Amino acid sequence: MSDIAIKPRTKVKTKTLRPRLHKVILVNDDYTPREFVVMVLKAEFRMNQEQAYRVMMTAHKRGVCVVAVYAQDIAETKATRATEAGRSKGYPLLFTTEPEE
Repeated sequence: MSDIAIKPRTKVKTKTLRPRLHKVILVNDDYTPREFVVMVLKAEFRMNQEQAYRVMMTAHKRGVCVVAVYAQDIAETKATRATEAGRSKGYPLLFTTEPEE
């Protein structure tokens, strides 16, 4: 036998991290009509009438409400499109995004 020590090769597995999720947040204002907010929630976030109404009322009562959670680029796109829908009608409707903890 020889004096050579044989070591098994170790394989390094790279672990792919999932993209960080972001929350889309509806910010309440006192000027945008409730019906319009519900319409935007249904159109952009594919909610039914009841879900959209509940989200709108939560934002109305608490000041803000998390609408949905997506990957960053999707969340920012949806928030921008929903905000622009309000701006195009002259309303101060605001959707923002922030990273999920």
